Amino acid sequence: MSLSEPEIERYSRQILLRAVGGDGQDRLKAARVVIIGMGGLGSPVALYLAAAGVGTLVLVDGDAVELSNLNRQILHGTADVGRMKVLSAADRLAALNPGIRIQTVTRRLSEETVGHVIDGADVVVNGADNFATTYTLVDACHRAGVPLVHAALYQDYAELFVQQSHRGAPHPCYRCLHPQPPPPDLAPSCSTAGILGAVAGSIGTRQAIETLKLLLQSSEVLTQAVVLIDAWTLDQDRVTVKRRPICRLCK
Repeated sequence: MSLSEPEIERYSRQILLRAVGGDGQDRLKAARVVIIGMGGLGSPVALYLAAAGVGTLVLVDGDAVELSNLNRQILHGTADVGRMKVLSAADRLAALNPGIRIQTVTRRLSEETVGHVIDGADVVVNGADNFATTYTLVDACHRAGVPLVHAALYQDYAELFVQQSHRGAPHPCYRCLHPQPPPPDLAPSCSTAGILGAVAGSIGTRQAIETLKLLLQSSEVLTQAVVLIDAWTLDQDRVTVKRRPICRLCK
């Protein structure tokens, strides 16, 4: 292991796990993860990846903290209202684990900037709250050969999908699941439809788990399937997703 004594103590409980061990902790320390969105999903993702010792976290968000964010965006506090989310998040994560590197991007992702933002990433995590950003990420990650851990929320419901289409058949891309964005009236935002904060937290935590499994080279990563979750009833369905022969992205 290349870990210091304080690092061994900090991560001792997960180093004990067969799925991690010293070699796995070294892999986490060397990893670079890009998290898009410091909101309801990105907050728990960033907190757990920082706590787990992922060496470099790149935080991407162009928004400032609003009071209405605080029921679910647990990286931020009341005193952060008006601050850029990535700056608030960086302070919180540095306090949690000063041994990791945190980089910030204080602008919204676009087709012009996405390539630069995800360059060198081992995994990209999608915590965006809009379909334009999601599809930009889906296409860019496929072309760059980077796994994408995606989740989406609607009130009490969520979907979780890990895109590894760059590996070739039989791995599908997100467009195999949803070829096009839905009409706006079928996909209202949290400000219109509402959201229970703990639901975002529970799904973001699952994204963090899938990210860690990817970094640890686990064979148990969610693959060729989407998980649909009713967080209120705890009902969960795992639905197989096949690579579409006519998919415009991964055909």
